[in-house]
Amino acid sequence: MTFTNNFEQVRAVVFDLDGTLLNTLDDLANATNWALRKNGLPERTLDEVRRFVGNGVRRLIERAVPEGVASDVLESTFDDFKAYYVQHCQDQTCLYEGVAPMLAALKQQGLRLAIVSNKLQEGVDELFHRYFSTTVEVAVGESPSVARKPAPDMVFAALQELGVAPNEAIYVGDSDVDLQTAHNSGLPCISVLWGFRDRDFLLAHGATCMVERPAEIVSLLHQHDEQS
Repeated sequence: MTFTNNFEQVRAVVFDLDGTLLNTLDDLANATNWALRKNGLPERTLDEVRRFVGNGVRRLIERAVPEGVASDVLESTFDDFKAYYVQHCQDQTCLYEGVAPMLAALKQQGLRLAIVSNKLQEGVDELFHRYFSTTVEVAVGESPSVARKPAPDMVFAALQELGVAPNEAIYVGDSDVDLQTAHNSGLPCISVLWGFRDRDFLLAHGATCMVERPAEIVSLLHQHDEQS
């Protein structure tokens, strides 16, 4: 555990979804490559898709198609990705080990929990109802009414629904986008090391608090609560 932040006493924890709570990489890669194949484009490796995710599925496809591809081919590939992913978004997706007990423990500590994701709202809703409905209260995904991360809009929308002020919340994510989102929202950030980015990458993008296991998040907040 690397920990240099002194968190204020918090009432809410805002989580990223992909790479933080759920391992969605295989399903995202499979959908990406299905859409690429369908449009006669070269496939991408799992590590390439890992690097492409974080800014929403459209940006994923924009990065996955070859540079200079015609706009109509890009749009067709994106449409095919969405159609496939809706049907296959849970083929291999699963909770990271330790996430379920972490969420339960945080809720038991009296913390309010929210999810913010650049995944389309329909996909967020489906995953929320399958995995998080007993612990997480709010799940905000991409929609026309709210700007994508790293803009702070999703975080503010979630906190408003919870009735919690930004200075009473912390953010948990796995990427540079999450670090930027936390900064733009004025929230301290815990970066997880089991997701889509490694320690060196996160340090290079300003991470100051990193955890290797979900249980460490519970310990951090519990220890601070005892000291407050």
